[in-house]
Amino acid sequence: MDEADRPGPGEELNRGAPTQPRQAASVIVLRGRADTLEVLLVQRNPAARFMGGAWVFPGGAVDAGEGDDDAAHRAAAVRELAEEAGLSARAEDLVGFSRWITPAMVKIRFDTWFFLARAPEGASPRVDGQECVAFRWATPHDALTAGRAGELLLVFPTIKHLEQLGGFESVDALLAHARTQHVRPVEPRVDIEGETARILLPGEPGYDEAGAGA
Repeated sequence: MDEADRPGPGEELNRGAPTQPRQAASVIVLRGRADTLEVLLVQRNPAARFMGGAWVFPGGAVDAGEGDDDAAHRAAAVRELAEEAGLSARAEDLVGFSRWITPAMVKIRFDTWFFLARAPEGASPRVDGQECVAFRWATPHDALTAGRAGELLLVFPTIKHLEQLGGFESVDALLAHARTQHVRPVEPRVDIEGETARILLPGEPGYDEAGAGA
């Protein structure tokens, strides 16, 4: 079974009542010319208990005072991008791309909005060295290849987003497509077979039978 289909580092399974997901936002920063597309990935501190060492898109939880509407998610996305990658963006320029809700059987849960943002001209990311310790630009294909080779630790949502992004030849094509789409929530489920847990997406065989929480 592919390791990518399993819960990520620090994701503990919850056999009781589902935890209420915390609101969160993430930014998929894009750069490239008319026929290229690269994304920015940052590496979480390997010492972190949750997702330690994983390469992810910059992002984090919405602060309690920011609310839970679209404006709150955009504000959190802009703030987290500045904190984790040293990049600035305007909330109104972010393009909604997806919304993922952590499976009900996972203890730490997030309801995360993913936004697309074109990298500012001459952007030079900077990580804080504490929460995030490294960054890299990569095409979706190269990032996935590095993940399969064990060079990058990629978790399930990141892998699935990279697979989607790999279907576009340029930043312009991706942004044009995203602006025409309605974002619908995706909530994977955890299927447990003996001692092994794997993640299933809606529409995949076994999803309807997999645990949706107590």
